[in-house]
Amino acid sequence: MKKLILTMFVAVSVMACKVDSKNKVEATDAKKVEATKEATVYTVITDKSTVTWKGFKPTGTHNGTIEISKGKLDLSGDNLVGGKFIIDMNSIVNLDMPADDEYNAKLVGHLKAADFFDVAKFPTATFEITKVEKNDAKVNVTGNLTAKGITKSITIPATFGVANGFATFKSDLFKIDRTEFGIQYKSTKLTDVLKDKSIDDLFEMSFDVMAKK
Repeated sequence: MKKLILTMFVAVSVMACKVDSKNKVEATDAKKVEATKEATVYTVITDKSTVTWKGFKPTGTHNGTIEISKGKLDLSGDNLVGGKFIIDMNSIVNLDMPADDEYNAKLVGHLKAADFFDVAKFPTATFEITKVEKNDAKVNVTGNLTAKGITKSITIPATFGVANGFATFKSDLFKIDRTEFGIQYKSTKLTDVLKDKSIDDLFEMSFDVMAKK
């Protein structure tokens, strides 16, 4: 009986650690940024733009936002052809706990610490668009994502629109492997980390950006 209970516990622990890899994007070598000729620049409206994030662990999840401090979208006619966002890593906020919760402050402090994003050394992250391809009603956007001083190319699906002097860019939810950016704290790839104490390598994000001409 004890053996059966132990087997069931192990099985449940393994299942709890497994995060759906749907929407995972591959990180490859950074791509060259080509100059956009005769592009019209739309300036990001920072108080209407944000990055969302979500992290996974066996006992649950945490989610929140990060502010975009500066950025632009480059348009050719009504088509997106380039752009760049500067992400303020000091603005990390956790939303699944009350703002005055002691553990909330502890979590955010840990995310900013050296074993996660090392915000003291790397206060910003960036996403710079290198290629845009139409995909039915959406666009596939390839760009260089830089976090913790490491730059990788990713391709994400997004919706894009322009009207009345405003442009909107909203990516689908996508998952990246944080270890590709040097964030290995309690990674599931490390053999000396107990599964029930681990943090999943996949980290979910999205961009929601509004810009004006």
